[in-house]
This record gives sequence, structure tokens and C-alpha cells, in this order.
Amino acid sequence: MKRIFKRLGITILVLAILYALVIQIAPGIVDKKYNQVTLKAPYQVSQDARDLYQSLDFVSDLHCDVLLWDRDIAKSHDYGHVDIPRMQESNMALQAFTIVNKTPKNMNFDHNTGDTDNITALTIAQGRSPKSWFNLSERVVSQCQSLDGFAKKSDNQFTVIHSTTEFQNFLNDRKKDKNLTAGFLGIEGAQALEGKIKNLQKVYDAGVRMIGLAHFFDNEVGGSAHGVEKYGLTDFGKEVIREMEEKHMLVDLSHASPKLIDDVLAFSKKPLIVSHTGVKGTCDNIRNLSDSQLKRIAAGNGLIGIAMFKQATCGTDMASTARAIQYTTDLIGVRHVALGSDFDGAVTAHTDVTGLPLLVEELQKLNLSDEDIKLIMGENVKRFLLENLEP
Repeated sequence: MKRIFKRLGITILVLAILYALVIQIAPGIVDKKYNQVTLKAPYQVSQDARDLYQSLDFVSDLHCDVLLWDRDIAKSHDYGHVDIPRMQESNMALQAFTIVNKTPKNMNFDHNTGDTDNITALTIAQGRSPKSWFNLSERVVSQCQSLDGFAKKSDNQFTVIHSTTEFQNFLNDRKKDKNLTAGFLGIEGAQALEGKIKNLQKVYDAGVRMIGLAHFFDNEVGGSAHGVEKYGLTDFGKEVIREMEEKHMLVDLSHASPKLIDDVLAFSKKPLIVSHTGVKGTCDNIRNLSDSQLKRIAAGNGLIGIAMFKQATCGTDMASTARAIQYTTDLIGVRHVALGSDFDGAVTAHTDVTGLPLLVEELQKLNLSDEDIKLIMGENVKRFLLENLEP
């Protein structure tokens, strides 16, 4: 019997050592593999574009999935797209940190079910809390806690925003110190609520202020552009939107099916956001917005974030994103357009966050005015949050 226990103890010890090694090594390897760039830093940009970029009072991006990767964003990295030091280097005032909580295996643009999950193995390999291994809402809480932890490590250089009051205080502080930066929390896919309205309060209490209703498969709230049935807004979805609006949470239509977009536009009472997308006018595929959808979202004072990767822009450089931005501003007006990169979203982005001056340069080439560029690069996001976050 003693021999059996001894062998069992040795087995447990070996497994513990192997797990510790996995935690130390595997997450970084996966992160580097999936979050690459077409053009690597350092970036060469015209002096005129750099001067304009550095003069911008508020630079913002509406979509970054870096919290998924267990990367220490308090430190600078030579891989991936975003961390706090690179945000400071790039004069970024505010980044939306969006939480990926479940994606299907063999993920594609056309037809996915929610029967499988890539994120479970990643969550376990990262050594996150066991509560989050098989519980989607706990995965959200875990990633929210990670961002709060980075804020504490930042020596007051980075702030997590929850309300207009906090946001205005941050803006006042940043006038004195442009090295200050901030973020707010969103969710990518309302499957994280697991069909329970009580989980909306749970993620709100954890800091979430924006929820993308769908991601890569249909869920209890509504259909995905990449799902099987691609249905519209469910009764549970209506309940979720009603409560989100009461809490001043932002409803994000990224990845939503056309029917879901139609239903939400008809049902919602507040401005909508699309945190990261392309437009069919420059890149016609299932994930991108049609002219009609763009016009209807803008008519409700909504905001469109244009992405920075090939599948959204049909190009691998900043020129493709600039073309999509120009098309959208011409169609619906510049006040409804922003940047929604999809940084660290398991995509090959055009650049990392320090490459944003290249976008300014491309917008200048398209003869957009300095004032319009200021709105696109962040002022529209500033205004939208001041008007729509919780007082």
C-alpha cells in the first residue's frame, strides 16, 4: 500500500511540474503565433503625419483582445499588438479591452456552431482560476481582474474607466500629463451570460461596460454572421438589451447577423456601436456592414470602428483601412467613424499600436482634413463615451 501511495505521489508531482512548465511556456508561444503584424516596428512615417499625430489630444481604439493571452501588459513586448508602454509611446489615450470567452474549433467566416471551444484549453494552460475553466462568465471576471491588476501595477499611469465621471477626471488629468492612458472593458459575444440575466449584473460589477451581442456562433441573445441559423434578437436578447440600456452599457453589433442587426436597430432606444468591422463598399464579405446598415446605425447616432486586418479591409496595409474609413465618412458623415483595430484578436494586424501614425499618413493622402482625422482617431470616441456611459 505504501508503494502505491508513493507512486501516486510521484505521479502527482510529475504532473504538477509538467503543468507548471506548460503555464510558463505555452501561453507565450500561442500568443506570438496568433498575433502577428504585416509590417513590423519601428515604423517610418512622414514628418507632416507624425507632427499631426503627436498633436492629437485624444487617440483611441475600440477593440483589443489582449486580455485573452495572459500577457503582462504592464511591460513592453516585441510581439503582439498592445501593451501599456506601447500605448504610451503611441500617444494613445484610451483602448477598449474586449474579452474573448469562447470560440469554436476550426473557426471560419461562414458556418460555426457553439459545440466546441478553443478557449477552455487556453484558460487551463494559462493557469487561470479553476472557476474560469468551464464557466464563461467567470472567464470574463478573470480577465476583468487582470486589467484591474495591470492598473494597480502601473503606478497611476493607467486607469480603468467605468463612468463618465471617471472618464472626465481622466481627461482632466491627461491635460497635465499626456503619458497617462486608460481603458474600458467589453465582452466579445453574449454567450458569456450563459442565458442567465443575473450574469449581466455579475459582469457589470466586474467592470464591463460594452457587450458584443454575438461572436462566431449563434447564442442565447441572437444570431452571428458566422453562425448556422443566423437568427435575430431572441426574447432573452430583448431582456438583456433593456437591462444594458438601464445600466448605460454599450450594445456592440460587431459580428452580428443581418437579422440581429435589423432587430436591434428596431428594438434599442440608445445609440449603438460597432467596435470593429469593415464595410462592404470596400470589402464585400459576410462580416462587413452594408451601406444600408451603416446609414441606419448612423441615423441613431451610432459609432462605427473600422478594423485593421485583411479579412475586414481586403488589404494588408494601412491604406486599406484608410480607404474603408474614407468610404464610410463619405457615406454617413465623419462624426460616426472611429478606429476599431481588432488588436491581439488572433489576427495579423497591419501594424502594432505604435504604427497608428501610418494611418494618419494614409488619411492625409486621401485628402481628409486635419479636423476630420482628429475626429476619426479619437475625438468621436471621446464624445460618444461622454454622452453614453453611466453618469
